[in-house]
Amino acid sequence: MSSRPRVALLGLGAWGRNHLRILREFGELHSAFDVDPSQCAVLQPGEQAASWNAILCDGRVNAVVIATPAPTHHALALAALQAGKDVLVEKPMTLKASEAEELVGVADRHGRVLMVGHVTLYHPAVLRLRELIRSGDLGAVRYVYAHRLNLGTVRPSEDILWSFAPHDFAAMGYLLAETPTSVRAIGSAFLRDDRSDVTVTHLEFASGIKGHVFVSWLHPFREQRLTVIGDRKMATFVDNGTGGSLRLYDSGVDVAGEVLVHRRDEGLDITLPPQEPLRLEIAHFLECCDRREEPLSGGRHGLGVVAVLEAASRSLRSGGEPIRCSAALGISR
Repeated sequence: MSSRPRVALLGLGAWGRNHLRILREFGELHSAFDVDPSQCAVLQPGEQAASWNAILCDGRVNAVVIATPAPTHHALALAALQAGKDVLVEKPMTLKASEAEELVGVADRHGRVLMVGHVTLYHPAVLRLRELIRSGDLGAVRYVYAHRLNLGTVRPSEDILWSFAPHDFAAMGYLLAETPTSVRAIGSAFLRDDRSDVTVTHLEFASGIKGHVFVSWLHPFREQRLTVIGDRKMATFVDNGTGGSLRLYDSGVDVAGEVLVHRRDEGLDITLPPQEPLRLEIAHFLECCDRREEPLSGGRHGLGVVAVLEAASRSLRSGGEPIRCSAALGISR
């Protein structure tokens, strides 16, 4: 990491304050700004930038973290890249695939690092789950399903699909190193006619693997669970908000002629390092800035997630019609 603070933070809401805390811990916070003056009360003397334009014009700022509402992501990230800054922008990267594609192109032309805050990819449980899949411990993967349920927060600028599902679309692409070929989504709008509050999305992959993502912000309790079903073993990642757990099951159904033989197992908890995903994400961003490398959740991956979201939205509007998708969602490394 650099010997002097070089990162500016834009957005000091609930999630932006987590970025603030970690950038301070790393000694990388140069300045921060929020259009709402009351949010800036959390800043220490000397940390508050005069304006967003002052950040863009400050040659001492090499990188920008954007933790603002989703509709602002495209314009703010575009301005930062054009000003010669590396960018970490929160999910969803943009609200249109065409805008995400533009950001990728600008980052390439200006030689800047562009990364998207798909924090689930940096969770130790997901990193370990990826290893289990790639090593063949689970056998051939049959399907992956995710539940991301809670009561709120209902966002005025996004429906539940764009607010919750990016995490799981990103995780599936990372775990499977594949791009979905077809997407189908159904949902319901209970609070407002123009925005879904509950959706179920089905993803088809060329390998034959199926993915299912159920999201809702009208659920009585928090549940974030991702399960991978293999033909040898199964694994479940539960994110409880304070660390999470990964459990491996030697369970399945074997076919012996005409007989189906069930294997049942109570499961084995896999020990995980006590590392904060956002801290790992920011450390990775800073390392990529130093080494001038493409991040794990780089701009192209972010574009892939937005393209899948767009396809799911089209399917949702059509009542569940399958939509072809060729987004570069999978991460091969």
